[in-house]
Amino acid sequence: MPRIHASAQVDAGAELADGVSVGAFTVIGPHVRIGAGSSVGAHCVVEGHTAIGRDNRIFQFASVGAAPQDKKYAGEPTRLDIGDGNTIREFCTLNTGTVQDGGVTRVGDDNWIMAYVHIAHDCQVGSHTIIANSTQLGGHVQIGDWAFLGGQSGVHQFVRVGAHAMTGFQTRLAQDLPPFITAAGNPAAVTGINAEGLRRRGFSPERIALVRQIQRLIYRQGLTLAESLRQVSALQGTAPDSEADLALMLDFLGDAGRGIVR
Repeated sequence: MPRIHASAQVDAGAELADGVSVGAFTVIGPHVRIGAGSSVGAHCVVEGHTAIGRDNRIFQFASVGAAPQDKKYAGEPTRLDIGDGNTIREFCTLNTGTVQDGGVTRVGDDNWIMAYVHIAHDCQVGSHTIIANSTQLGGHVQIGDWAFLGGQSGVHQFVRVGAHAMTGFQTRLAQDLPPFITAAGNPAAVTGINAEGLRRRGFSPERIALVRQIQRLIYRQGLTLAESLRQVSALQGTAPDSEADLALMLDFLGDAGRGIVR
């Protein structure tokens, strides 16, 4: 059975699976579902149409599922979906979506979300990401799997961060950051590739070498984005072990409506 502190207020309509724990003075609303093994710390508010998966740890003072900070929001029953195995630290804020987008804010699995992070309406966060302290995601932001956002980074609304990308401390992103690429500064400037992160995830030296080659084509040859896309496309078939990496980059560059960090 769920373990609910006597001072917590859990609405009768909420669905809490076996093994869920709820800390002191926490408030859980009527449209909330929490999966087995998850814990919600003291002084949290979990509200809205919010679904939280298994084995998540939400620390004290978090606000999960509150209405979006969007003046167009008119009370529609939009959602927040959180996957399994996430850690959400103190004072984080995760808002529901808006009908102007898909109506859902999503967080995948096994994410490490540090204190004071804001995940705004309609954001789509992948899995295995690290979002460091005080990072702020504007509305409609997309974060790819295994991305790392350094502390106090700011991501402008509608910006995409590719899988395995990384930002340094206090980075301001106003344009898309492609997969594998590292950036830092205000405004952001590219500093290289996330080589250490790729090694930790089991990328072979050959795969990392191809990622470096892609990075040189995009950033070191003085090419336009369209020319870079053609040059990267020409690498297809040259490195069988890296076809998925090439496809990831080509898909990302082919949809860079805001442009990319250069």
